[in-house]
Amino acid sequence: MIANEPSVKSFLNVDVSATGQRWLERMQPSERNVALAISQKLDLPELLGRVLAGRGVDLESASQFLEPTIRDTMPDPLTLTDMQAAIDRIMEAIKVRESVAIFGDYDVDGACSSALMFKFLTRFGLVPRIHIPDRIFEGYGPNIPAIRQLADEGVSLIITVDCGATSFEALAEANRLGVDVVVLDHHQMGADMPICAALVNPNRQDDLSGLGHLCAAGVVFLTLVALNRSLRSSPIGQNTNGAPDLLSW
Repeated sequence: MIANEPSVKSFLNVDVSATGQRWLERMQPSERNVALAISQKLDLPELLGRVLAGRGVDLESASQFLEPTIRDTMPDPLTLTDMQAAIDRIMEAIKVRESVAIFGDYDVDGACSSALMFKFLTRFGLVPRIHIPDRIFEGYGPNIPAIRQLADEGVSLIITVDCGATSFEALAEANRLGVDVVVLDHHQMGADMPICAALVNPNRQDDLSGLGHLCAAGVVFLTLVALNRSLRSSPIGQNTNGAPDLLSW
């Protein structure tokens, strides 16, 4: 049966559209049944049910699709490679009140990432220093002079946010100086990794989390979620003013 045959019923009775086309039904019977079930169960217009079904939304997930919440849709942070190692190292720094530095990027993602990490660590008694490199004189990411300066100031842990995944020389210098580095990044990287205590990056080649779309602030936020969980069940968290409400952040 050809598309323009009169016996084929037009969809929505549109025989001639603005561009001269005849609208025809595209959904299979099974898809139409799902669309009808969605519209009836959620009291929605039938067309909206069709849109949802056409996008692969089934009856069970339609309600959450229309009214998503961060709590329901947030992935498990521990699916990110090296996340547990990062949590363990930052927890240790909080426990013994280490001198911590946050090494960020100079763009808005780096600034947001730095602010989130700073706000969280200060909640647990640390006074971290934030180092944002000068775009002109230092360039992007950790650099050897900045690493040496932080080490001279007594920093024992550097947390890089939105940078660090390919900073081989700078992180090697930090290792030589006895400074641990936790990298929280999202940029593309090869198979080689710098020397560090942990490297959390959904775009590292051995990460299977499927979260490569996250910006750095998203990676940092998931790290704080995992930290919050660990701190709630530890004496460190119980001796503070309580875990922060991350959903409000």
